[in-house]
Amino acid sequence: MGVLEGRRAIVTGAARGIGRAIAEELAAEGADLALCDLQADWLAETAAAVEARGRRAARIAVDVGDGGAVAAAVGSAAETLGGLDILVNNAGITRDTFLARMSEEDWDAVLRVNLKGTFLFTRAVTRPMMKQRGGVIVNIASIIGLIGNAGQCNYAASKAGVIAFTKSAAKELASRGIRVNAVAPGFIETKMTEALPEDVRRRMLEAIPMQRFGSARDVARVVVFLAGEDSSYMTGQVLTVSGGMAM
Repeated sequence: MGVLEGRRAIVTGAARGIGRAIAEELAAEGADLALCDLQADWLAETAAAVEARGRRAARIAVDVGDGGAVAAAVGSAAETLGGLDILVNNAGITRDTFLARMSEEDWDAVLRVNLKGTFLFTRAVTRPMMKQRGGVIVNIASIIGLIGNAGQCNYAASKAGVIAFTKSAAKELASRGIRVNAVAPGFIETKMTEALPEDVRRRMLEAIPMQRFGSARDVARVVVFLAGEDSSYMTGQVLTVSGGMAM
């Protein structure tokens, strides 16, 4: 029996990459899933992987920056799964460019998805979780929110905001039995990093004390830990999964 047997979870940005790995690991530990992404058909492979582990997988198309759509998605997830125990705010985008060339649209788009989306989903699950006096929220931040990065002022600001939001929400919700923590991944092996020029990959690796990229599963297993009872006395924390970049 998995450590999350019978739990019901929402994962945003679940179609690919870290989000898909999180969904698969939660399912492997016994959770039923509501998989959220911008287009529900993007989620077919993730849903199949969850169902292959014998768990339920509801696919929900939602724009995480639209408050009405988010409220409807959370309501649908709760109805389909019979309640909610876990929320993983993973949806995120980048619009990288140097500050002098960054448009307001680039700034607004990243803050809308990465930070506002986290706020909207957290707000939407707060009432049902308070009613049952229990729940777990895990926000996916980034090492960039802790150390910054040239060409990513918008992304860094959004993820630093997620970290501060996590700590504040944790203080508000602790007395209601709701824990709120964050995971801050470093450079993770994805299709994006695979496509980078060799010299760029080399410079990235030089910044990592462990001298290797992380995997999506490295992040997902930390999410499982924060979602389960082994972390029951932890809230308001930020766990870095970065190969030592933020010592």
